[in-house]
Amino acid sequence: MTTPDVIQQLPTREIILHLLKTKGDMSTKDLTDELGITIMAVRRHIQSLERDNLISSRMLRQTLGRPTTVYHLTEQAGGFFPKNYHTLTVELLTELEEHFGPEAVEKLFDSRKNKLIDKYGETMKEKDIAERVETLAHIQNENGYMVELEKVSEDEFLLTEHNCPIEHVATKFKNVCHCELKMFQSLLGDAEIKRLECLGDGGQRCTYSIKKQSLQ
Repeated sequence: MTTPDVIQQLPTREIILHLLKTKGDMSTKDLTDELGITIMAVRRHIQSLERDNLISSRMLRQTLGRPTTVYHLTEQAGGFFPKNYHTLTVELLTELEEHFGPEAVEKLFDSRKNKLIDKYGETMKEKDIAERVETLAHIQNENGYMVELEKVSEDEFLLTEHNCPIEHVATKFKNVCHCELKMFQSLLGDAEIKRLECLGDGGQRCTYSIKKQSLQ
């Protein structure tokens, strides 16, 4: 089966990812035959993809001849292929709202918020405001929010999220953003937090002003 024209227009390393996705495990020879380039060129792309943790190899034992090295996609490579998770999630939440009312969706988001607070709350203990904000930025980065943290002063910070993994959900269900703010307030403790911009409201990013609470 020939590679579709739309795939052939991609860079070679992306074509390799598409081939492994559609055809399964392939050897260097399989890829060379499919791509029509030299075996040395294929090996260079394989080395690059392995270095980036997008493909991995295993030995395939055959009835006749030597075992052959074949390559397959890693879990990390899944990001190269379209997924409709956000559409399904929005549809399921809409169904939940229609059948049980908006309060059911709110309870679901509140439950998720509380679980996140329980999960990360212990890491915030015995830390000052600066350490807590840095820890929060690290947590959000690990969860895919692409955080940029700016220290305005000793007691004031600007936390910017350039990405929102659940933006499609947040656009329809605003309680997601409210729960994030409540989670921040719980984890940061003695802090005044204001959301200055929100992706869910059509902004370019989510930006939070975080200040240590002044003593009265």
